[in-house]
Amino acid sequence: MATTKKARAKKPANKQTKRTNPSKASAASGNPAKVRRATARDWIAGARLRTLSLAISPVALGTAIAYVTQGYNLALALLCLGVAVFLQIGVNFANDYSDGVRGTDAQRVGPSRLTGSGAARPRTVLTVALVFFGLGAAAGIAIVVLTGIWWLLAVGAVAIVAAWFYTGGKLPYGYLGLGELVAFIFFGLVATIGTTFVQIQQVPFEAWLAGSLAGLFAAAIMLVNNIRDREQDARVGKKTLAVRIGNLPARILFVVMLLGAYGFIVPFALIYVWAPMVFFTLLISAPVVLIVLLAKTPQELVLALKLTSLAALTTGLGLAAAIAF
Repeated sequence: MATTKKARAKKPANKQTKRTNPSKASAASGNPAKVRRATARDWIAGARLRTLSLAISPVALGTAIAYVTQGYNLALALLCLGVAVFLQIGVNFANDYSDGVRGTDAQRVGPSRLTGSGAARPRTVLTVALVFFGLGAAAGIAIVVLTGIWWLLAVGAVAIVAAWFYTGGKLPYGYLGLGELVAFIFFGLVATIGTTFVQIQQVPFEAWLAGSLAGLFAAAIMLVNNIRDREQDARVGKKTLAVRIGNLPARILFVVMLLGAYGFIVPFALIYVWAPMVFFTLLISAPVVLIVLLAKTPQELVLALKLTSLAALTTGLGLAAAIAF
């Protein structure tokens, strides 16, 4: 009888434990049963619209170069924009899903994610990512049909694979410190040169310069994001470039990338009369340098991320306008 009473006395405590622990686990596992359901605003935030500068800038630059070289094709330019935008949104949701199910986002210092916070089911987030990858693939297929350049299908397939394996799969390259390099290649060189090529079937030297500019901005955006999450990533075994090289070297490398992008404006400034005006976007980038070098809180680095995205967009669009007009 004493044993029975003792067990009964402990029963409420066990119930309390069951009420508390699953809710903690649900936020890490993506189970929405115990947390607030995602709203339309949450899904829009999950798309990370500020990162779309990485998609818009290279397409604008590639189209401007095509225009002054031989003439642009509006339909193909819009399809290139569709490919870039859809893949960027797709990779954002894919990262949300992959990091969420791995538990990487369980203790985020930045904005919360749909999967990691438990606001949406992992399968739902994955489905949305696949839908956007599908839309990007459809736009790419339309480009192939219009141009008759069938080997572009292989390029598109590699781009989608790269988007998925940033944080997906058994050995994601984003966990190996290669994210910035891949961002430079695909959101810089491939996006810019590809946009020019599909419109005029040529690759002028200016496309390589503009692609390098866009690529350095893309790598810088990814790096400042990883600097913000460096300590948390290190704890969960996500060895980003910022984790591998350390805090101060990562911040210095960010500055080199950001200011290095402006070096690629110089050749254009020697040819196009309005190109020197693009250097005015340094009014955005210069404060970012100070913020990143001196930041002590994640919130400061979030601001740096927003400003870097804005600088990437205004610089890309500004240089495209200078080339075209």
